[in-house]
Amino acid sequence: MEEIVEELRKIVSFKESTSEGDVVLIAIENPKSVVYALVTNIERDESKKGEWWHLSMHILSVPPQEATWTLREPQFTGKEVFSMGNEGRFMQAIDLNFPAPEKIIPTQDSKNKSPKKKTTLRLVK
Repeated sequence: MEEIVEELRKIVSFKESTSEGDVVLIAIENPKSVVYALVTNIERDESKKGEWWHLSMHILSVPPQEATWTLREPQFTGKEVFSMGNEGRFMQAIDLNFPAPEKIIPTQDSKNKSPKKKTTLRLVK
C-alpha cells in the first residue's frame, strides 16, 4: 500500500486538510483501485473515546454510492494508511486548484512556435 501512496503523491496534488465539499482520492489495496469521493459531512462520533469522526461521502463511481466511514483525522487526511476489512486504504483530499502535471513535448518547428503540451495519465496497479 505504501508503494501506491508514494506513486500517487508524485502525480496528484493533495491538500493538508479535509473538509466538507472536498473531493478525496481513495486508494484500495485489494482489489487495487483508486476512486474519488465528494465529502458531504464530517461529524464527531460522540460514542467513542478519542477523536473519531463520521465522514459521509458520495463515492463517484458508476452508479454513485453514499457511504459513511468512521475514521480518525490522520486517516482521512492522508497522514496514515488504515485498514477496513483487513484491506489497506488511503484517503486524502485533492487540490483541484493546482495545475495538473504536464510534460512539454518539443516539436520540430519549436524555434518559431511555443512547444506543445501533452497531459499524461499513469495507471497505478
